[in-house]
Amino acid sequence: MTEHGDTNKVVRQHLEMEAFFTGFAIKGRSDVPAEQPHASEEPVVETAGTPETADNLEVIAAEVRQCRRCDLGSERANAVPGEGHSNARIMFVGEAPGADEDAQGRPFVGRAGQLLDKIIAACGLKRGDVFIGNILKCRPPGNRDPRPDEIISCLPYLQRQIECIEPEIIVALGAHAARTLLNTSKSIGQLRGHFEEYIAGIGRPPIKLMATYHPAYLLRNYTPDTRRRVWEDMKKVLAELGLPVPD
Repeated sequence: MTEHGDTNKVVRQHLEMEAFFTGFAIKGRSDVPAEQPHASEEPVVETAGTPETADNLEVIAAEVRQCRRCDLGSERANAVPGEGHSNARIMFVGEAPGADEDAQGRPFVGRAGQLLDKIIAACGLKRGDVFIGNILKCRPPGNRDPRPDEIISCLPYLQRQIECIEPEIIVALGAHAARTLLNTSKSIGQLRGHFEEYIAGIGRPPIKLMATYHPAYLLRNYTPDTRRRVWEDMKKVLAELGLPVPD
């Protein structure tokens, strides 16, 4: 079995165990209480939306910056909670922060982030219209793949953000994000191009999820074919939301 297969199996087993004890299919726990908002010097969410939603996202961000649930907490320069609109209709989720993100404490600000900004702009949207985050909130050393224990420790933060924002569509950027959110071992080639469902929890409707290639993959494989596939994925997202599809 490949290393990716081993990682997915461990995470999947943990999520299934969580489901058994909590009754949730994917989302099941919030280990740290989120009751009192904490001040933060860094803007994490825009002020649009209800104060309650914005405050909850800021609480999660403050907890992320204090987090030491795994070894990455002591190795990072900055945690990267995520940022964007508190009532975003689209939520982009990647794998983990890179060096630029670790230095700035913001998601997708390096070369891959610049390409993501272009993809968002091509959709007729601005970065501030969406929410951008990652499965992991801290950079793995050398940009290595996330380990199962790191995913298990960090995933509740993202799950809580999804619960706060209630996006209509999640765009999973790359195989790691898609596999984790969908609790599957399928390849990105099998997952992209059509909508899957992220199971949000008891009493909550599933959220449509579109998996597509990670911008970092596009930078390494910047061909007309890979660009066309990502654009096809994003056009389906826009059509599902009833938004105009640019030519």
